[in-house]
Amino acid sequence: MTEDVDVLLIGGGIMSATLGTLLKDLQPDWKIVVCERLSDVAMESSNAWNNAGTGHAALCELNYMPQGPDGTLDPAKAIAINEQFQQSRQLWSTLVEEGVLDAPSTFINATPHMNFVRGEKDVEYLRKRYEVLKKEPLFAGIEYSEDSRVIHQWAPLLMKQRLKSDQPFAATRVPSGTDVDFGALTRQLFAHLKDSGVEVATNCEVRKLKRQKDGAWLATYRGTVGRTPGTIRAKFVFVGAGGWALKLLQRSGIPEIKGYGVFPIGGQWLKTSNPAIVAQHRAKVYSQASVGAPPMSVPHLDTRVVDGETSLLFGPFATFSPKFLKNGSVLDIVTQVRAHNLWPMLKVAIDNPSLLRYLVGELLKNHSKKVDSLRTFMPTAKDEDWELLNAGQRAQVMKRDPKKGGVLQFGTEVVTAEDGSIAGLLGASPGASTAVSIMLGLLKTCFPERMPEWEGRLKELIPSYGETLNPRPEVAREITGETAQVLALTA
Repeated sequence: MTEDVDVLLIGGGIMSATLGTLLKDLQPDWKIVVCERLSDVAMESSNAWNNAGTGHAALCELNYMPQGPDGTLDPAKAIAINEQFQQSRQLWSTLVEEGVLDAPSTFINATPHMNFVRGEKDVEYLRKRYEVLKKEPLFAGIEYSEDSRVIHQWAPLLMKQRLKSDQPFAATRVPSGTDVDFGALTRQLFAHLKDSGVEVATNCEVRKLKRQKDGAWLATYRGTVGRTPGTIRAKFVFVGAGGWALKLLQRSGIPEIKGYGVFPIGGQWLKTSNPAIVAQHRAKVYSQASVGAPPMSVPHLDTRVVDGETSLLFGPFATFSPKFLKNGSVLDIVTQVRAHNLWPMLKVAIDNPSLLRYLVGELLKNHSKKVDSLRTFMPTAKDEDWELLNAGQRAQVMKRDPKKGGVLQFGTEVVTAEDGSIAGLLGASPGASTAVSIMLGLLKTCFPERMPEWEGRLKELIPSYGETLNPRPEVAREITGETAQVLALTA
Protein backbone atom coordinates (compact mmCIF):
# COMPACT_ATOMS: atom_id res chain seq x y z
CA MET A 1 0.00 0.00 0.00
CA THR A 2 1.09 3.56 -0.68
CA GLU A 3 0.88 6.07 2.14
CA ASP A 4 -0.39 9.54 1.17
CA VAL A 5 1.17 12.49 3.00
CA ASP A 6 1.41 16.24 2.67
CA VAL A 7 5.12 16.45 3.45
CA LEU A 8 7.94 13.91 3.24
CA LEU A 9 11.21 14.81 4.94
CA ILE A 10 14.16 12.65 3.90
CA GLY A 11 16.99 12.60 6.43
CA GLY A 12 17.01 12.77 10.22
CA GLY A 13 19.30 15.76 10.72
CA ILE A 14 18.91 19.31 11.99
CA MET A 15 17.56 20.58 8.66
CA SER A 16 14.62 18.16 8.49
CA ALA A 17 14.03 18.63 12.22
CA THR A 18 13.87 22.41 11.80
CA LEU A 19 11.64 22.35 8.73
CA GLY A 20 9.37 19.75 10.29
CA THR A 21 9.04 21.81 13.48
CA LEU A 22 8.12 24.95 11.53
CA LEU A 23 5.63 23.21 9.24
CA LYS A 24 3.90 21.30 12.05
CA ASP A 25 3.52 24.53 14.00
CA LEU A 26 2.31 26.55 11.02
CA GLN A 27 0.06 23.86 9.51
CA PRO A 28 -0.85 21.36 12.25
CA ASP A 29 -3.40 19.58 10.04
CA TRP A 30 -0.76 18.47 7.54
CA LYS A 31 0.41 14.87 7.58
CA ILE A 32 4.21 14.76 7.80
CA VAL A 33 6.48 11.71 7.56
CA VAL A 34 10.24 11.58 8.14
CA CYS A 35 12.44 8.86 6.63
CA GLU A 36 15.91 8.24 8.12
CA ARG A 37 18.03 5.41 6.73
CA LEU A 38 19.96 4.79 9.98
CA SER A 39 18.66 3.37 13.25
CA ASP A 40 18.24 6.78 14.89
CA VAL A 41 18.15 10.48 14.03
CA ALA A 42 21.15 12.81 14.33
CA MET A 43 23.74 10.15 13.57
CA GLU A 44 25.48 11.84 10.62
CA SER A 45 26.56 15.49 10.26
CA SER A 46 24.23 16.70 13.01
CA ASN A 47 25.87 14.39 15.55
CA ALA A 48 27.84 16.37 18.13
CA TRP A 49 31.08 14.50 17.50
CA ASN A 50 30.77 14.90 13.73
CA ASN A 51 30.79 18.71 13.86
CA ALA A 52 32.48 21.45 15.86
CA GLY A 53 29.23 22.84 17.28
CA THR A 54 30.54 26.38 17.06
CA GLY A 55 27.24 28.15 16.62
CA HIS A 56 28.53 30.03 13.59
CA ALA A 57 27.90 33.73 14.10
CA ALA A 58 31.03 35.00 12.27
CA LEU A 59 32.46 36.10 15.62
CA CYS A 60 35.67 34.16 15.03
CA GLU A 61 35.43 32.68 11.51
CA LEU A 62 37.95 34.80 9.61
CA ASN A 63 37.03 33.34 6.22
CA TYR A 64 33.68 35.17 6.38
CA MET A 65 35.55 38.47 6.20
CA PRO A 66 38.41 38.20 3.67
CA GLN A 67 40.70 41.11 2.95
CA GLY A 68 40.22 42.68 -0.48
CA PRO A 69 43.04 43.32 -2.97
CA ASP A 70 43.16 46.93 -1.81
CA GLY A 71 43.46 45.89 1.84
CA THR A 72 39.90 46.84 2.81
CA LEU A 73 37.62 44.62 4.87
CA ASP A 74 33.91 44.29 4.11
CA PRO A 75 31.84 43.05 7.07
CA ALA A 76 28.71 42.35 4.98
CA LYS A 77 29.00 38.55 4.91
CA ALA A 78 29.97 38.34 8.57
CA ILE A 79 26.95 40.46 9.50
CA ALA A 80 24.66 38.33 7.32
CA ILE A 81 25.87 35.09 8.95
CA ASN A 82 25.37 36.63 12.40
CA GLU A 83 21.85 37.74 11.49
CA GLN A 84 21.03 34.19 10.41
CA PHE A 85 22.34 32.69 13.65
CA GLN A 86 20.31 35.20 15.65
CA GLN A 87 17.18 33.80 13.97
CA SER A 88 18.17 30.30 15.09
CA ARG A 89 18.67 31.52 18.66
CA GLN A 90 15.32 33.28 18.66
CA LEU A 91 13.43 30.19 17.51
CA TRP A 92 15.20 28.00 20.08
CA SER A 93 14.40 30.56 22.75
CA THR A 94 10.70 30.52 21.85
CA LEU A 95 10.65 26.72 21.78
CA VAL A 96 12.24 26.62 25.24
CA GLU A 97 9.56 28.98 26.58
CA GLU A 98 6.80 26.88 24.98
CA GLY A 99 8.18 23.64 26.42
CA VAL A 100 9.15 22.12 23.06
CA LEU A 101 12.85 22.06 23.97
CA ASP A 102 14.39 20.97 27.26
CA ALA A 103 16.55 23.13 29.52
CA PRO A 104 18.90 25.25 27.36
CA SER A 105 22.04 23.73 28.94
CA THR A 106 21.12 20.40 27.31
CA PHE A 107 21.95 21.80 23.88
CA ILE A 108 23.56 25.27 24.12
CA ASN A 109 26.15 26.83 26.43
CA ALA A 110 27.89 30.20 26.59
CA THR A 111 31.42 29.80 25.24
CA PRO A 112 33.54 32.83 24.24
CA HIS A 113 34.65 32.90 20.60
CA MET A 114 38.26 33.91 20.00
CA ASN A 115 40.84 34.41 17.28
CA PHE A 116 44.55 33.86 17.80
CA VAL A 117 47.05 34.77 15.07
CA ARG A 118 50.83 35.09 14.74
CA GLY A 119 53.07 37.08 12.40
CA GLU A 120 52.93 40.72 11.37
CA LYS A 121 50.63 40.18 8.39
CA ASP A 122 47.96 38.27 10.32
CA VAL A 123 48.21 40.57 13.35
CA GLU A 124 47.63 43.59 11.12
CA TYR A 125 44.63 41.85 9.52
CA LEU A 126 43.12 40.94 12.89
CA ARG A 127 43.58 44.49 14.17
CA LYS A 128 41.81 45.87 11.07
CA ARG A 129 39.00 43.35 11.44
CA TYR A 130 38.51 44.37 15.06
CA GLU A 131 38.37 48.07 14.16
CA VAL A 132 35.66 47.36 11.58
CA LEU A 133 33.54 44.95 13.64
CA LYS A 134 33.56 46.86 16.93
CA LYS A 135 31.32 49.47 15.25
CA GLU A 136 28.68 46.87 14.33
CA PRO A 137 25.84 46.32 16.88
CA LEU A 138 25.78 42.53 16.46
CA PHE A 139 29.49 42.40 17.32
CA ALA A 140 29.23 44.61 20.40
CA GLY A 141 31.62 43.54 23.13
CA ILE A 142 34.39 42.31 20.83
CA GLU A 143 37.80 42.75 22.50
CA TYR A 144 41.31 42.90 21.04
CA SER A 145 44.73 42.45 22.60
CA GLU A 146 48.38 41.92 21.74
CA ASP A 147 49.27 41.63 25.45
CA SER A 148 50.29 38.11 26.49
CA ARG A 149 48.98 38.69 30.00
CA VAL A 150 45.50 39.59 28.74
CA ILE A 151 45.43 36.68 26.31
CA HIS A 152 46.55 34.40 29.14
CA GLN A 153 43.52 35.50 31.16
CA TRP A 154 41.23 34.73 28.21
CA ALA A 155 42.74 31.32 27.35
CA PRO A 156 45.68 30.16 29.50
CA LEU A 157 46.55 27.17 27.28
CA LEU A 158 47.44 29.53 24.41
CA MET A 159 50.19 31.27 26.36
CA LYS A 160 51.70 28.73 28.77
CA GLN A 161 55.37 28.09 27.91
CA ARG A 162 55.04 30.10 24.71
CA LEU A 163 58.56 31.20 23.87
CA LYS A 164 59.17 34.90 23.44
CA SER A 165 60.31 35.68 19.93
CA ASP A 166 60.32 38.43 17.35
CA GLN A 167 57.03 37.09 15.99
CA PRO A 168 54.08 39.18 17.21
CA PHE A 169 50.72 37.68 18.11
CA ALA A 170 47.23 38.99 18.75
CA ALA A 171 43.80 37.79 19.79
CA THR A 172 40.19 38.88 19.74
CA ARG A 173 37.46 37.68 22.09
CA VAL A 174 33.67 37.85 22.03
CA PRO A 175 32.19 36.67 25.34
CA SER A 176 28.71 36.13 23.82
CA GLY A 177 29.76 33.15 21.69
CA THR A 178 28.15 29.72 22.05
CA ASP A 179 28.78 25.99 21.90
CA VAL A 180 25.85 24.06 20.42
CA ASP A 181 25.15 20.33 20.65
CA PHE A 182 23.23 19.96 17.40
CA GLY A 183 22.77 16.25 18.02
CA ALA A 184 20.86 16.88 21.26
CA LEU A 185 18.90 19.72 19.66
CA THR A 186 17.92 17.52 16.69
CA ARG A 187 16.78 14.66 18.93
CA GLN A 188 14.66 17.00 21.04
CA LEU A 189 12.97 18.51 17.99
CA PHE A 190 12.15 15.07 16.57
CA ALA A 191 10.86 13.90 19.96
CA HIS A 192 8.43 16.84 19.91
CA LEU A 193 7.39 16.02 16.33
CA LYS A 194 6.62 12.44 17.34
CA ASP A 195 4.51 13.72 20.25
CA SER A 196 2.68 15.94 17.74
CA GLY A 197 1.73 13.00 15.53
CA VAL A 198 4.56 13.09 13.00
CA GLU A 199 5.81 9.65 11.95
CA VAL A 200 9.60 9.50 12.27
CA ALA A 201 10.55 6.29 10.47
CA THR A 202 14.10 5.05 11.08
CA ASN A 203 15.77 2.22 9.13
CA CYS A 204 13.87 3.67 6.17
CA GLU A 205 16.06 4.37 3.13
CA VAL A 206 14.44 6.26 0.26
CA ARG A 207 15.85 4.90 -2.99
CA LYS A 208 13.72 6.49 -5.73
CA LEU A 209 11.74 9.67 -6.28
CA LYS A 210 9.36 9.83 -9.24
CA ARG A 211 7.10 12.71 -10.18
CA GLN A 212 3.45 11.77 -10.75
CA LYS A 213 1.13 13.23 -13.36
CA ASP A 214 -0.64 15.38 -10.77
CA GLY A 215 2.67 16.88 -9.57
CA ALA A 216 2.99 14.76 -6.43
CA TRP A 217 6.07 12.62 -5.72
CA LEU A 218 6.22 8.85 -5.28
CA ALA A 219 9.06 7.86 -2.96
CA THR A 220 10.13 4.23 -2.91
CA TYR A 221 11.94 3.11 0.22
CA ARG A 222 13.52 -0.04 1.52
CA GLY A 223 13.72 -1.18 5.11
CA THR A 224 17.30 -1.53 6.30
CA VAL A 225 16.58 -3.33 9.60
CA GLY A 226 13.24 -4.96 10.29
CA ARG A 227 11.19 -2.57 8.15
CA THR A 228 9.05 -3.65 5.20
CA PRO A 229 9.75 -1.86 1.87
CA GLY A 230 7.04 0.48 0.62
CA THR A 231 6.10 3.70 -1.10
CA ILE A 232 5.00 7.14 0.05
CA ARG A 233 3.08 9.60 -2.08
CA ALA A 234 3.87 13.18 -1.03
CA LYS A 235 2.70 16.58 -2.18
CA PHE A 236 6.02 18.10 -1.06
CA VAL A 237 9.43 16.51 -0.52
CA PHE A 238 12.46 17.93 1.28
CA VAL A 239 15.75 16.09 0.85
CA GLY A 240 17.92 16.86 3.87
CA ALA A 241 20.08 13.78 3.52
CA GLY A 242 23.57 15.30 3.65
CA GLY A 243 25.76 14.13 0.79
CA TRP A 244 23.07 11.73 -0.38
CA ALA A 245 20.81 14.65 -1.23
CA LEU A 246 22.65 14.97 -4.54
CA LYS A 247 21.99 11.33 -5.44
CA LEU A 248 18.28 11.54 -4.63
CA LEU A 249 17.82 14.84 -6.46
CA GLN A 250 19.56 13.32 -9.48
CA ARG A 251 17.18 10.35 -9.34
CA SER A 252 14.21 12.72 -9.16
CA GLY A 253 15.06 13.98 -12.64
CA ILE A 254 14.53 17.68 -11.89
CA PRO A 255 16.54 19.79 -14.36
CA GLU A 256 17.66 22.19 -11.59
CA ILE A 257 20.18 19.62 -10.29
CA LYS A 258 22.05 19.44 -13.60
CA GLY A 259 25.68 20.57 -13.41
CA TYR A 260 25.99 19.83 -9.68
CA GLY A 261 28.44 17.41 -8.09
CA VAL A 262 29.95 17.05 -4.64
CA PHE A 263 33.48 16.52 -3.38
CA PRO A 264 33.61 14.56 -0.10
CA ILE A 265 36.06 15.69 2.58
CA GLY A 266 36.31 13.77 5.84
CA GLY A 267 37.81 14.97 9.07
CA GLN A 268 39.42 13.99 12.34
CA TRP A 269 39.73 15.74 15.68
CA LEU A 270 42.21 15.50 18.48
CA LYS A 271 40.16 15.15 21.66
CA THR A 272 40.98 15.27 25.37
CA SER A 273 38.72 14.82 28.39
CA ASN A 274 41.59 15.24 30.88
CA PRO A 275 39.94 17.39 33.60
CA ALA A 276 43.21 19.21 34.40
CA ILE A 277 43.52 20.37 30.78
CA VAL A 278 39.83 20.99 30.12
CA ALA A 279 39.56 23.23 33.18
CA GLN A 280 42.12 25.66 31.71
CA HIS A 281 40.26 26.42 28.49
CA ARG A 282 36.76 27.81 28.04
CA ALA A 283 36.62 29.15 24.50
CA LYS A 284 36.53 28.37 20.81
CA VAL A 285 39.76 29.70 19.33
CA TYR A 286 40.07 29.99 15.54
CA SER A 287 43.14 30.92 13.52
CA GLN A 288 43.93 31.42 9.83
CA ALA A 289 43.68 28.52 7.39
CA SER A 290 46.93 27.24 5.91
CA VAL A 291 47.61 28.00 2.24
CA GLY A 292 45.43 25.83 0.00
CA ALA A 293 43.24 24.60 2.84
CA PRO A 294 39.46 24.85 2.46
CA PRO A 295 37.69 27.25 4.83
CA MET A 296 36.12 24.33 6.72
CA SER A 297 39.62 23.21 7.73
CA VAL A 298 40.55 26.37 9.65
CA PRO A 299 42.36 25.10 12.78
CA HIS A 300 40.59 25.71 16.06
CA LEU A 301 40.81 24.64 19.70
CA ASP A 302 37.26 24.21 20.96
CA THR A 303 35.49 23.69 24.22
CA ARG A 304 32.70 21.13 23.66
CA VAL A 305 29.86 20.27 26.00
CA VAL A 306 28.18 17.02 24.91
CA ASP A 307 25.68 15.18 27.11
CA GLY A 308 26.82 17.28 30.06
CA GLU A 309 30.50 16.36 29.67
CA THR A 310 33.06 19.04 28.79
CA SER A 311 36.04 18.18 26.58
CA LEU A 312 38.41 19.90 24.16
CA LEU A 313 38.71 19.30 20.43
CA PHE A 314 41.45 20.47 18.11
CA GLY A 315 41.38 20.26 14.34
CA PRO A 316 39.93 19.47 11.97
CA PHE A 317 42.42 17.34 10.07
CA ALA A 318 41.24 16.47 6.60
CA THR A 319 40.82 12.87 5.55
CA PHE A 320 39.56 11.38 2.32
CA SER A 321 36.84 8.86 1.70
CA PRO A 322 34.80 8.40 -1.49
CA LYS A 323 31.67 8.15 0.70
CA PHE A 324 29.19 11.04 0.77
CA LEU A 325 28.16 10.11 4.31
CA LYS A 326 30.05 8.58 7.20
CA ASN A 327 27.78 5.57 6.70
CA GLY A 328 27.72 5.86 2.92
CA SER A 329 28.99 3.78 0.01
CA VAL A 330 32.54 3.71 -1.39
CA LEU A 331 30.94 4.04 -4.83
CA ASP A 332 29.31 7.40 -4.04
CA ILE A 333 31.94 9.55 -5.71
CA VAL A 334 31.66 7.53 -8.94
CA THR A 335 27.91 7.03 -9.13
CA GLN A 336 27.27 10.79 -8.98
CA VAL A 337 28.91 11.31 -12.38
CA ARG A 338 26.63 12.40 -15.20
CA ALA A 339 27.27 13.91 -18.60
CA HIS A 340 26.10 17.31 -17.32
CA ASN A 341 28.42 17.47 -14.28
CA LEU A 342 31.55 15.71 -15.53
CA TRP A 343 33.22 18.83 -16.96
CA PRO A 344 32.42 21.08 -13.97
CA MET A 345 33.95 18.49 -11.62
CA LEU A 346 37.04 18.02 -13.79
CA LYS A 347 37.45 21.81 -13.99
CA VAL A 348 37.33 22.05 -10.19
CA ALA A 349 40.12 19.45 -9.97
CA ILE A 350 42.22 21.35 -12.54
CA ASP A 351 41.71 24.73 -10.86
CA ASN A 352 42.39 23.62 -7.28
CA PRO A 353 45.83 21.93 -7.16
CA SER A 354 46.58 23.59 -3.81
CA LEU A 355 43.56 21.87 -2.28
CA LEU A 356 44.72 18.49 -3.55
CA ARG A 357 48.23 19.11 -2.18
CA TYR A 358 46.71 20.11 1.14
CA LEU A 359 44.66 16.90 1.32
CA VAL A 360 47.70 14.75 0.52
CA GLY A 361 49.72 16.53 3.20
CA GLU A 362 46.95 15.99 5.74
CA LEU A 363 46.71 12.29 4.91
CA LEU A 364 50.43 11.86 5.57
CA LYS A 365 50.20 13.23 9.12
CA ASN A 366 50.35 10.65 11.90
CA HIS A 367 49.13 11.19 15.47
CA SER A 368 52.39 12.79 16.56
CA LYS A 369 52.40 15.24 13.62
CA LYS A 370 48.85 16.23 14.44
CA VAL A 371 49.78 16.98 18.03
CA ASP A 372 52.67 19.07 16.63
CA SER A 373 50.02 21.16 14.84
CA LEU A 374 48.15 21.51 18.12
CA ARG A 375 51.30 22.84 19.78
CA THR A 376 51.12 25.97 17.59
CA PHE A 377 48.02 26.74 19.69
CA MET A 378 48.92 24.96 22.92
CA PRO A 379 52.69 24.72 23.48
CA THR A 380 52.29 22.36 26.46
CA ALA A 381 50.33 19.69 24.53
CA LYS A 382 51.50 16.10 25.10
CA ASP A 383 50.85 13.27 22.67
CA GLU A 384 49.48 10.93 25.33
CA ASP A 385 46.75 13.35 26.46
CA TRP A 386 45.01 13.44 23.09
CA GLU A 387 43.16 10.79 21.09
CA LEU A 388 42.03 10.87 17.45
CA LEU A 389 38.31 11.04 16.81
CA ASN A 390 36.77 10.54 13.37
CA ALA A 391 34.38 13.35 12.42
CA GLY A 392 31.65 13.34 9.79
CA GLN A 393 31.82 13.65 6.02
CA ARG A 394 31.38 17.04 4.35
CA ALA A 395 30.12 17.01 0.77
CA GLN A 396 31.37 20.28 -0.71
CA VAL A 397 29.37 21.56 -3.65
CA MET A 398 30.85 21.57 -7.14
CA LYS A 399 28.71 23.24 -9.78
CA ARG A 400 28.67 24.54 -13.30
CA ASP A 401 29.91 28.09 -13.80
CA PRO A 402 29.39 30.02 -17.06
CA LYS A 403 32.79 31.73 -16.84
CA LYS A 404 35.07 29.15 -15.22
CA GLY A 405 33.33 25.96 -16.30
CA GLY A 406 33.11 24.69 -12.74
CA VAL A 407 33.58 26.04 -9.21
CA LEU A 408 34.02 24.53 -5.75
CA GLN A 409 31.59 26.23 -3.39
CA PHE A 410 32.02 26.34 0.38
CA GLY A 411 28.73 26.80 2.15
CA THR A 412 25.18 25.57 1.75
CA GLU A 413 22.80 25.77 -1.18
CA VAL A 414 19.14 24.85 -1.59
CA VAL A 415 18.19 23.36 -4.96
CA THR A 416 14.46 23.67 -5.68
CA ALA A 417 12.28 22.45 -8.53
CA GLU A 418 10.56 25.17 -10.53
CA ASP A 419 7.12 24.31 -9.13
CA GLY A 420 8.43 24.20 -5.54
CA SER A 421 7.23 20.62 -4.99
CA ILE A 422 10.69 19.29 -4.09
CA ALA A 423 13.80 20.87 -2.62
CA GLY A 424 17.12 19.60 -1.31
CA LEU A 425 20.06 20.99 0.60
CA LEU A 426 23.64 20.61 -0.60
CA GLY A 427 26.86 21.70 1.10
CA ALA A 428 28.26 22.07 4.58
CA SER A 429 29.26 24.80 7.06
CA PRO A 430 27.70 27.00 8.38
CA GLY A 431 24.58 24.94 7.64
CA ALA A 432 23.46 23.71 11.06
CA SER A 433 23.88 27.09 12.73
CA THR A 434 21.84 28.83 10.07
CA ALA A 435 19.23 26.07 9.66
CA VAL A 436 16.36 28.34 10.67
CA SER A 437 17.24 31.02 8.12
CA ILE A 438 17.72 28.42 5.39
CA MET A 439 14.36 26.82 6.13
CA LEU A 440 12.60 30.22 6.23
CA GLY A 441 13.96 30.85 2.75
CA LEU A 442 12.70 27.44 1.66
CA LEU A 443 9.20 28.20 2.98
CA LYS A 444 9.05 31.41 0.93
CA THR A 445 10.20 29.61 -2.21
CA CYS A 446 8.09 26.47 -1.92
CA PHE A 447 4.94 27.76 -0.19
CA PRO A 448 4.52 31.38 -1.39
CA GLU A 449 0.72 31.16 -1.32
CA ARG A 450 0.78 30.17 2.36
CA MET A 451 3.15 32.87 3.60
CA PRO A 452 0.55 35.62 4.22
CA GLU A 453 -1.33 33.41 6.70
CA TRP A 454 1.90 32.06 8.26
CA GLU A 455 3.72 35.35 8.80
CA GLY A 456 1.96 36.28 12.03
CA ARG A 457 2.98 33.05 13.75
CA LEU A 458 6.49 33.25 12.30
CA LYS A 459 6.85 36.67 13.89
CA GLU A 460 5.88 35.14 17.25
CA LEU A 461 8.41 32.34 16.84
CA ILE A 462 11.19 34.60 15.53
CA PRO A 463 10.77 38.26 16.61
CA SER A 464 13.18 39.60 13.99
CA TYR A 465 11.47 37.68 11.16
CA GLY A 466 11.34 39.76 8.00
CA GLU A 467 13.75 42.38 9.36
CA THR A 468 17.43 42.77 10.18
CA LEU A 469 18.87 43.59 13.57
CA ASN A 470 22.24 45.16 12.86
CA PRO A 471 20.87 48.48 11.43
CA ARG A 472 18.73 48.90 14.58
CA PRO A 473 21.08 48.88 17.60
CA GLU A 474 18.40 49.28 20.25
CA VAL A 475 16.23 46.51 18.82
CA ALA A 476 19.31 44.30 18.40
CA ARG A 477 20.26 44.76 22.05
CA GLU A 478 16.72 44.06 23.20
CA ILE A 479 16.14 40.91 21.16
CA THR A 480 19.62 39.40 21.60
CA GLY A 481 19.43 40.19 25.30
CA GLU A 482 16.07 38.48 25.66
CA THR A 483 17.19 35.35 23.82
CA ALA A 484 20.40 35.24 25.85
CA GLN A 485 18.37 35.42 29.04
CA VAL A 486 15.98 32.63 28.03
CA LEU A 487 18.83 30.43 26.79
CA ALA A 488 20.85 31.20 29.95
CA LEU A 489 23.80 32.44 27.90
CA THR A 490 26.08 34.22 30.35
CA ALA A 491 29.82 34.24 29.74
